[in-house]
Amino acid sequence: MKRPILLILFIAFISRTNAQQNPTVLAYIQEYRQLAVDEMLRTGVPAAIKLAQGIHETMAGQSDLVMRSNNHFGIKCKSTWTGDKVYHDDDAAGECFRSYGSASDSYRDHSDFLKSNQRYGFLFKLDPTDYEAWAYGLKKAGYATNIKYSQILIKLIETYNLQDYTLIALGKKAPSNELLVGIRPPKEDVIEIPVPPVVTNYPSGVFEINYTKVLYAKAGTSLLALADEHRVSLARLLDYNDITPGEGDLLATDQLIFLQRKKKTGAGLFHIVGSNETLYDIAQAEGIRYGTLLELNHLHPDMEPAPGERLYLKEKSPKQPLLAGDKRPKQRSELAYTSSRPTDLVQQASFKQKPVQHIVREKETLYGISKKYGVSIEQVKEWNQLNTNGLKTGQQLLIYTN
Repeated sequence: MKRPILLILFIAFISRTNAQQNPTVLAYIQEYRQLAVDEMLRTGVPAAIKLAQGIHETMAGQSDLVMRSNNHFGIKCKSTWTGDKVYHDDDAAGECFRSYGSASDSYRDHSDFLKSNQRYGFLFKLDPTDYEAWAYGLKKAGYATNIKYSQILIKLIETYNLQDYTLIALGKKAPSNELLVGIRPPKEDVIEIPVPPVVTNYPSGVFEINYTKVLYAKAGTSLLALADEHRVSLARLLDYNDITPGEGDLLATDQLIFLQRKKKTGAGLFHIVGSNETLYDIAQAEGIRYGTLLELNHLHPDMEPAPGERLYLKEKSPKQPLLAGDKRPKQRSELAYTSSRPTDLVQQASFKQKPVQHIVREKETLYGISKKYGVSIEQVKEWNQLNTNGLKTGQQLLIYTN
């Protein structure tokens, strides 16, 4: 997957004194840092690692491969790839690489590639702030053939302070003037949010989602046959997949079937609802129990969230998401964008409602608090007449939520 011939060129390309950073690398970070943060929120792949890999694999956006294919992570076609392809000299001449319509498609596929591949499963059990463990883990799992791959990633992270973006995604660091990730200009009267359909590209055979064994079964597959093949009782298979006995033995549609009980929380922090995506689809895609997904987001089985809404996967949502069919209020909104789909919707709070009183805990930041309640940092500062982003443990804040 890697290009040893380009190693010397790339090392020369990024080599500078500690006090001097390469402007081309800085430009790459500036352009793609938001994608890295958004993907960390979606899947848990650390933003620092993703940016470092992108910089290295593309020579900071200058490589021939990325110019021709938008492939930022050197991912080869593999047998499961059904999308566009380009051919490029790598470990051998004329190897097949995945080609994408946009950089955001490449960033998303890289996350899915790691999440759906069993050999990378152990990485998601690591502390996301431990970039050294992730860097060495990627090399150990066989992502790269270059023996110095881990050291290159670590050097990039430390030279360009890429760890800041991991901390921002975790809510442990507030964006500053130099780190304007997550802070976007407000949009007036945003009502309709175009959301593309969910695209699945699951591998064949058994793999893992959220550290749980699963397979992708085609319509018409017999559940009893699957249970027998994988030595699981039919009753347990139905229970693992939130399927009510008596619904029928044959699958009506292609879907994920879990062979173990799903987790009570997701691997990522949030899930952005796609068009025509149901709560059941989301529970399966994230490997989280259906009942838990409902509970975390204040929902009932007869409810479906609207496309573009953010569902919480690890902690309780501060409010219920907008439901399918409901009208979005005509008021000032803030939309978080990637180049392919919205990833966040933060609506202006109604001052007619009674505010929530929040007591600042140790190490909490304005950014983390604003993310928790679905409001902006500037709103929190305005409501509490704050002149700086600094907070004190025990400080009381008023938060107006929808």
